[in-house]
Amino acid sequence: MTKPRTAIITGAASGIGRAAVAEAIAAGWKVAALDLGLPTAPEGASAENFVALSCDVSKAEACAKAVADAAARLGSIDTLLHFAAVHSTETWDALDADIFNRTLAVNVTGSFLMAQAAAHWMKDHGGGAIVLTGSGSISVSGLGGHGRGGPAYVSSKAAIIGLTRALARSLAPFAIRVNAISPGATDTAMTAEYSPEARANVGSRTLAGRMGEPEEIARAAMFLASDDASYITGEILNANGGGSFG
Repeated sequence: MTKPRTAIITGAASGIGRAAVAEAIAAGWKVAALDLGLPTAPEGASAENFVALSCDVSKAEACAKAVADAAARLGSIDTLLHFAAVHSTETWDALDADIFNRTLAVNVTGSFLMAQAAAHWMKDHGGGAIVLTGSGSISVSGLGGHGRGGPAYVSSKAAIIGLTRALARSLAPFAIRVNAISPGATDTAMTAEYSPEARANVGSRTLAGRMGEPEEIARAAMFLASDDASYITGEILNANGGGSFG
């Protein structure tokens, strides 16, 4: 049986991040839940196993402070589950440089800065596991509009593949594993604007015949961080209900 982790979970106020916090607490993990606003505590949380912190992941100083505060409050950090991201639904002709750059700043630079800050702690404290978040949209090439990710969002998530592999190689000497979870369409706030027809179409492209639930993605990410995945690093795990076959 894999041992409980002591984790930072970003994007913890909603969606997959919020589900991951609840799943982790239920599994006996200690959790520092990060978001721009303070995430709420799930059932089973206490002062011993849960702390809520505010953090803008696009700022290096904020990431470093969040890791230091989390480690001080929980006693250690051996895991980062990084779900924090912003959505961009602008189509190619509506997209401008400011929106594009902001999307990259949060989704790509933010992933790096949070991983960097966590790795600085982990390398001096026995190593750990980092899980970043990509997206199945990089395979279906989202056009944007009606809640769907457009070129800025898809580009930002494609960059996570390269970042994951580069960090896996860079951090391996410090006993830090780095992987990414790549969710298919999942029932979160990001897909709330989908029309019934769009939701049905997304589901029909999967072997499972439906969209994913946040808890399903969260548990897959937790597996990548666990001791059961001790021989896995530099990988991108598709959690998409067989959407790769669509």
